[in-house]
Amino acid sequence: MADEGEDAPGGAETATHEPSRSITSMSSAGHALQGKRVTVMGLGTRGGGLGVARFLAEAGALVTVTDAKPAEALGEPLALLGGLPLRYKLGGHDEADFTPAGADLVVRNPGVPRRAPLLALARRSGVPVEMEMSLFLRLCPAPVIGVTGTKGKTTTATLCAAMLRAWDERTVLAGNMGVSALGQVHRIEPDTPVVLELSSWQLEGLAEHGLAPQIAVLTNVAEDHLDTYDGFADYAATKRGIAHHQRPGDVLVVNADDPQAWRAAAETPARVVPFGLVDRGGDGAWWVGGRLVWREGGREMTFSLPAKAALAGAHNAANAVAAMAAALARGAPPQAVEAGLRAYGGVKDRMEPVAEVGGVTFINDTTATAPAAVVAALQSLVGAGARRVHLLAGGADKKLDLAPLVAAAVHRAHAVYLLHGTATPALADELRAAGATPHGPFGSMAEAVAAAAAAAVPGDIILLSPGCASFGLFRDEFERGERFREAVRGLDPDAVGAGRAAVGATHGVPGPGSRP
Repeated sequence: MADEGEDAPGGAETATHEPSRSITSMSSAGHALQGKRVTVMGLGTRGGGLGVARFLAEAGALVTVTDAKPAEALGEPLALLGGLPLRYKLGGHDEADFTPAGADLVVRNPGVPRRAPLLALARRSGVPVEMEMSLFLRLCPAPVIGVTGTKGKTTTATLCAAMLRAWDERTVLAGNMGVSALGQVHRIEPDTPVVLELSSWQLEGLAEHGLAPQIAVLTNVAEDHLDTYDGFADYAATKRGIAHHQRPGDVLVVNADDPQAWRAAAETPARVVPFGLVDRGGDGAWWVGGRLVWREGGREMTFSLPAKAALAGAHNAANAVAAMAAALARGAPPQAVEAGLRAYGGVKDRMEPVAEVGGVTFINDTTATAPAAVVAALQSLVGAGARRVHLLAGGADKKLDLAPLVAAAVHRAHAVYLLHGTATPALADELRAAGATPHGPFGSMAEAVAAAAAAAVPGDIILLSPGCASFGLFRDEFERGERFREAVRGLDPDAVGAGRAAVGATHGVPGPGSRP
């Protein structure tokens, strides 16, 4: 698996309660962990366990890192941990490392399934099972803003951090975007602004120990990761779980336009701050007449959304109002919100403009691993100027309903180019049933990009927004994005827009694209 202070005028009071500390003396990590035997389950190829392993070792714990992958598949994270006093068990696991015979504590990587048999063994044996985020929330001396949602959580968290950083340059942004939260804890003071992006797997670790951020943001809930959860209801409840263990005085910023997300408003003791694209007329954060509006206690503030590609589309307007609400709830002044909006430049791998070649724009949205994210991407691009979009989609199956992706592709994409993967045959069948003629599937990113580039003309957009997981052709979605960037860099500008008739002949599909 990769694959969430001072008051502003009219603003909310900052939540200030102390984090739960169920581990004795956790406020002094060295004393609490010194000499403790800790098993870190799952190092991960993207270093998902790297930050926590380093933190534990430096705190004096006796750390065993265990991963089902062999050492040769973990070269990069192992090199980064070089020199630390760590014991490794790679290429498999030992049961003893999950029982009192070998461990006082188990810390699981988010990529390890919650019901893994060895985790169940640890729990039965009385060995606590933690995750990096549960450890962090106990250790963090400052109030935490936690952001989750099916889509938009990275943008919202990054945008909120930009607003807070304009107020306080010490602002910490960490979590699911690949930055270890524990790796930042040493520089966090009681008044340091902290923003975490939280995945559903990280939320599982918080829920197991009754933990929650003081300010929770839930952007939306749509189908995703159904290959991991017991259906959509289970996944949706996990997402809403960010609010379940909040306390009175905490704040929940939640999307009032999204019925599944809005259910969290009735499931938390926290103060609820609604946001949305539809103005409900009351307190909250709203998108009104092309402006961001904050209302509280009869007072109102408005902010302009800069006209920039990184903030284009209705989904980014929703992300911006959510980020504004969280920043103001944390205590940021209005001028910091304005400065953060101006400073925000987008996020790598999320609607990332890669290059313009031969008048054709290439956009990397590899982290769009669910159909809902592809829908949002296509809406933002096609609505922005009716440019033709060539969509690169497909990949590994997550047991998701592909119908929204298909409908968006048929109505908004000029052509669809499919990447090999377990979900791709079904996606191809649904596209054909809807009257489209997809190209491919292609066995490499370079082939898919070359085919799309050959069919494009100046002014077109080639968009990588797969709607599926990456496994099979790629290690993860980030490698998929890097292969896209490499393929674009390798294009011959003279070949862009040339040889369109050869695309269908080469790959056995008639016609120039899914739509004329």
